[in-house]
Amino acid sequence: MNTPLGTAELRSRFEATFGAAPDGLWQAPGRVNLIGEHTDYNEGFVLPFAIDRAARVAVRLRTDSTVRMLSTFGNQGLTTADAAALDPATAKGWTKYPLGVMWALQQRGVAVPGLDLLLDSDVPRGAGLSSSHAIECAVALALNNLTAASLGTADLVLATQRAENEFVGAPTGIMDQSASLRGAEGRAVFLDCRDQSARLVPFDAGAAGLVLLVIDTGVTHSHAGGGYAARRTSCELGADVLGVRALRDVALSDLPEAAGLLDAETFRRVRHVVTENARVLQAVERLEHAGPRAIGALLDASHASMRDDFEISCPELDLAVDTARAAGAIGARMTGGGFGGSAIALVPAEDEQRVRADVGRAFAHAGFGAPTVFPVRPAAGARRLA
Repeated sequence: MNTPLGTAELRSRFEATFGAAPDGLWQAPGRVNLIGEHTDYNEGFVLPFAIDRAARVAVRLRTDSTVRMLSTFGNQGLTTADAAALDPATAKGWTKYPLGVMWALQQRGVAVPGLDLLLDSDVPRGAGLSSSHAIECAVALALNNLTAASLGTADLVLATQRAENEFVGAPTGIMDQSASLRGAEGRAVFLDCRDQSARLVPFDAGAAGLVLLVIDTGVTHSHAGGGYAARRTSCELGADVLGVRALRDVALSDLPEAAGLLDAETFRRVRHVVTENARVLQAVERLEHAGPRAIGALLDASHASMRDDFEISCPELDLAVDTARAAGAIGARMTGGGFGGSAIALVPAEDEQRVRADVGRAFAHAGFGAPTVFPVRPAAGARRLA
């Protein structure tokens, strides 16, 4: 996991690379989804929060259409492109995210010239913590400021979603960028994905004597892969057969009738989304009235639904969740799009070290690669640093 550069070092590195000072520095956090998985593109409810790990970009606009980009991680080296001829077919690696944002803003009529960009990030990649959206949101905020586009948060959310869907080729919803752009310290973002209405919900695990641990299994995933798209197609089929605009419009009481109308697999997919929406609403109510210790059972039920009905877990995620619970977690679930990535565990502070140790031993015993376990807390959303 990368150690983040300070603002002075990021600025200095930019100057050494591009020969001049940046116009500014911006930061956007990754996110953990507390509960509400695969509900966003079904126009449902989600409850993510911005985390204290972020992507940072130093950016300078150019007077020509040349785009030059470099990251502090990986071995891709300096990448160039033409802002006047952005092409998803030729975009490679992490650069497809800033290029996608540039393209999406251009589609909205924003004049985006060439630029120099240096990226630094300590959001683990492929871990289900939305490292890609952190990059996109940091770049979107930077370009919104530098071009004086004056786009509001809702517009930036939709622009980054379009970048993901149409440039990157990942059929994602609006949850990740909404958390990154709207997050606040000590709060989760309760988001209605139908109309983008959002409110901040108290989630201060530390004040309740708890720690939220991320267990990165090391199994990488990609939203552009076939499994994610197949689940979305199943949801669209279910909504079509049930005669609703989206699965958001299916109530728990409709499930018995749905079982008779849908094939077994599609019904399981629908049942996950419908019950997950209900769990999000319950979690919000419990956080607002009883606090974080009251949501453990909902996290457990969410994981079971993703494992059995939506079938997006994997042996490493299941082992992480089961071991964390056995070691003292009051609730645990996989988080993110699935097929790898991370689990989260809500753990009494006094049990943190036992959970860490037991998960590590369990992975070693199973012959899996060592997981990376670390705490996260709700942090501020995207902002300009300098």
